[in-house]
Amino acid sequence: METIGKYRVIRELGKGATATVYLCDDPDSSRQVAVKVIRFGQDSAAMSRRMRKLFQNEGMVSTRLNHPNIVRVYEAVVEDDFAYLAMEYIEGFSLEEHTRIDKLLPMHRVIGIIFKCCMALDAAYRQGIIHRDIKPANIMVAANDEAKIADFGLALNMNKDMDRDSTFIMGVGSPAYMSPEQIKGYPLNQKTDLYSLGVLLFQLLTGRLPFRANNQATLIYRIINTDAPAVTALNPNLPEGLNAILRRALEKDLYSRYRNGAEFAKDLSAVRYQMLEEDDTAQDTSHFETLRRLDFFTEFENIEIWEVLRVAVWREVSPNVALIRQGERNKFFGVIISGSVEVSIDGKALCRLGVSEPVGEVAYLHPASDQRCSTAVTLEPTLFLEINAAALALSSEELLERMRNALLSRMIGRMREVNRIAAAQGLPAVQSATGSLTGGSRPAGGMDLELAPM
Repeated sequence: METIGKYRVIRELGKGATATVYLCDDPDSSRQVAVKVIRFGQDSAAMSRRMRKLFQNEGMVSTRLNHPNIVRVYEAVVEDDFAYLAMEYIEGFSLEEHTRIDKLLPMHRVIGIIFKCCMALDAAYRQGIIHRDIKPANIMVAANDEAKIADFGLALNMNKDMDRDSTFIMGVGSPAYMSPEQIKGYPLNQKTDLYSLGVLLFQLLTGRLPFRANNQATLIYRIINTDAPAVTALNPNLPEGLNAILRRALEKDLYSRYRNGAEFAKDLSAVRYQMLEEDDTAQDTSHFETLRRLDFFTEFENIEIWEVLRVAVWREVSPNVALIRQGERNKFFGVIISGSVEVSIDGKALCRLGVSEPVGEVAYLHPASDQRCSTAVTLEPTLFLEINAAALALSSEELLERMRNALLSRMIGRMREVNRIAAAQGLPAVQSATGSLTGGSRPAGGMDLELAPM
């Protein structure tokens, strides 16, 4: 396309299932705009009618909203075969780019962005408008982390009579971000958007959704009936204050959830001021590269190492400090990044562990007991990656399997070495290696084993 209405097309910005967005020149204002185009008639007639309603709704709603954190709509045109929406062009990125665990934004930036979204949703609701489809792809971030909420195509105009409003369409939204009341089809108010924003905040901080499932039916059941895990259980480096904020944002009981965006924003600001204003991306990258070089993590995928970083704490430990004590009960374990550790039982040295060796993995792997059977003490200044077993349990199945395999491999290697040392100090074998498995004489007493043919 060379032109769309009065707008001259520069290039295509993106294409979705129902619309294409172009970067265009606006001849009347000497500015660049983003123009979203939908063509009707390519699917069924019912779908075309539905898309026309959605588009008309977005045009009517968006032109009423004037807030620095909402994408501004300049013009909405609906023709017989197509429709287009000319809106503010945001030169930046969508939050969808930063929902993966290996692409997370620094914590203080996330809090600042969500704070601005809270205020934008508050302003929209004062105009009688609910977005109904808050998700990462619908939030753009411009320079200076200026959040911009986009795509009010599913917005609900509370000032209209829902019984007669032909633009109101049931069953819209993205299931993973839907509030329980939206899934149930109950009447909605501004609290549904605040719930969805809470889901997004959870995801931006942890790299995963608060509710996950292999199919939509199970996902819906969990959203309606189960509680989300504590955010600090998934990322121990987060401030404890975020747990209360996310619990309230994700409340299933509407009376206990945040009443408006301003309340949500106020609590976020309290946590925000407790944080350092520094960008910790460089430190995260340095930690990732350190783990990538360790032998223990050789078989791990990059994204799995990023997951490990989110459930672990880096500890700089002085010499002669006990990491684990015999008789204690817990399941945390870790990996030595630098330094060394001595392991002992009943005050007698068992072995020394160095760089890339796991410590405390036996209690973690044991299916029934978390009691420690040995003590581990640092021999020199040691950098120890302490992994929270409870947080690890909530990680991806791929990481759990990889971690179990890596720990079992190390543990079996140590057992073989112990067996070799024990054998070196043992009595001569009764049966030589060249003898038959079933032939020859057998010693009296003891265990009498024989391999039987299958």
